[in-house]
Amino acid sequence: MITVHHLENSRSQRVLWLLEELGLPYEIRRYARIPKTMLAPPELRAVHPLGKSPVIVDDEGNRTIAETGAIIAYLVDKAGGRLGAPADEASMLRYRFYLHYAEGSLMPPLLVKLVLGKVPLLGGMAQKRIQPMIDVHLDFVESELASRPWFAGEVLTAADITMSFPLEAARDRAGLDASRPATSAWLDTIHSRPAYQAAVSRGGPYRLA
Repeated sequence: MITVHHLENSRSQRVLWLLEELGLPYEIRRYARIPKTMLAPPELRAVHPLGKSPVIVDDEGNRTIAETGAIIAYLVDKAGGRLGAPADEASMLRYRFYLHYAEGSLMPPLLVKLVLGKVPLLGGMAQKRIQPMIDVHLDFVESELASRPWFAGEVLTAADITMSFPLEAARDRAGLDASRPATSAWLDTIHSRPAYQAAVSRGGPYRLA
């Protein structure tokens, strides 16, 4: 059995969605954020030294795996490659790109904007300076999704699951709206998937601000 150590209102929601799409059995151990700081609770350090979520523990082989990208790769392999890289080279390269782009390039400015939003006075001014950087990414994503239905190509892959959290965050607080119709439609499509809805139902609180 796979146990997901799942922090509420966090990017670990993607792991639950992937597990639902793959049909792999799992159980959830939920953790609430510390109210004053909104950080992960110290109990997570007993699971992994970094004390962060997501972390999964797979009883088969007694494996503990941290980091969203590493977890996603592990689960795709465990499921025999389902939702993994498509066979054709162009789609495969896009798949690899988006697995890394989501956290490596797109998420950092969104996180900076969130942090700045909590800083009085100067935070608002600094947010205005970070937004153009975010807009470059959102315009890039819009152009990509305007040319195909999914990030890697013609079918849903784990790359889409990886991209879901930063784009949900962007719609929540960073200017992603109907002016980028392809991206907005993509979000509406993933939110309508039964596996996504099942993951949210099982995962508990999931809001991004």
